[in-house]
Amino acid sequence: MFRRIVIVLTTLIFALGILFTSVFRTASVRYVFSETPNTSFQEGQGVVLGESVEIDYYFRYPGRILPDHPLWFLKALRDRVWLLLTTNPSRKAELKLLFADKRVVSAKILFERGKPELGVSTLTKAEKYLEEACNLERENREKGLDTSEFLSTLAKASLKHRQTIDEILKLAPEEAKPIVIRAQDYSKETYNKTRDALYEKDLPVPENPYDTD
Repeated sequence: MFRRIVIVLTTLIFALGILFTSVFRTASVRYVFSETPNTSFQEGQGVVLGESVEIDYYFRYPGRILPDHPLWFLKALRDRVWLLLTTNPSRKAELKLLFADKRVVSAKILFERGKPELGVSTLTKAEKYLEEACNLERENREKGLDTSEFLSTLAKASLKHRQTIDEILKLAPEEAKPIVIRAQDYSKETYNKTRDALYEKDLPVPENPYDTD
């Protein structure tokens, strides 16, 4: 009896793994770019500051299993389950920011590895997680929760995301750059929203080195 249960559970887990792999691959937007990055920067693309700017925020190590790894779907599934099981709204916002941070770092690594298609997809997911973290912070604040510390962290994170995307722009093929630039809008909007919220609370606001905004 016990052996039969183990076999059934193993089969079920294997089947679910295949199902989620198929779902993730089907749901992912696929891009095709040339392999040679164009390092030129056209007028109107914004201000690129890159690594020369010091931003008081550091990303967590993304781990060895990145989106180009065969087991990535399990890691992505783990993240979704983790969020699903997290009932504390403040912790959930922190998790979304964590996933955003790890994915933007992963995106840069993928571009460095010459995989811009996967890099763009990962970058887009990273910035959507950043947006979700910002939206959840606002909801928590409106419910009366103290989000002051997280607001400051989120503001710094948004600047670090923007800096990292600047670095990705230097690695991206020419046809991928418009998508990368659009992804940067998430970090710009997140900074603006967190800045305004910090002003309302009369709290210090992390300086924005992108003075053209």
